[in-house]
Amino acid sequence: MMKRLSEHDRAILRTIFDPLLPLGEPVASSTDKDILEDHIENYTNPNPEVAAIIKLGIAAAEDKRFEEALRYFDEALKQDPNSPYVLNDRAQALRLAGRDEEAMNDLNLAVELSGGKGKAGIRALCQRAALHRSFGKIEEARQDFSMAANGGSSFARSQMVAMNPYAAMCNDMLRQITSKPRQS
Repeated sequence: MMKRLSEHDRAILRTIFDPLLPLGEPVASSTDKDILEDHIENYTNPNPEVAAIIKLGIAAAEDKRFEEALRYFDEALKQDPNSPYVLNDRAQALRLAGRDEEAMNDLNLAVELSGGKGKAGIRALCQRAALHRSFGKIEEARQDFSMAANGGSSFARSQMVAMNPYAAMCNDMLRQITSKPRQS
């Protein structure tokens, strides 16, 4: 069916499915699904010792050994105190441990240090937005998701759509229309 649509029609459909994309704007082919995934292998730090400590912290957090994980992240921060990556990872461990206020402090600092740019900044924005939403601070969550979406995060764009009831309703109706078999 999409083959028979004009480029103009495809642009309108792209805008319906992704309301944050300006009308007629081509869809970016970036794959940023790794924004919220573990980045053990993607973590780049000129200091291999810090990278190794972070890997240990992530592994401990995944095993629900939160105090041990936090000790690793604290050690990594002693060696690299201005790393938004370390702060973001420690914030994740703090969130898993139920220490959301402390996690928010780390995320605020990670966003400040990164300027909300790059993988670390976008991850911190997305995580902070999710935390804002859990606190019921919807406008703050929208702002962070919007900044992350502008930085290229498809996850943040999808969250913006999910937070917009009108766009979600339109997307659902369009999915229903396009998924119904055509009767001849």
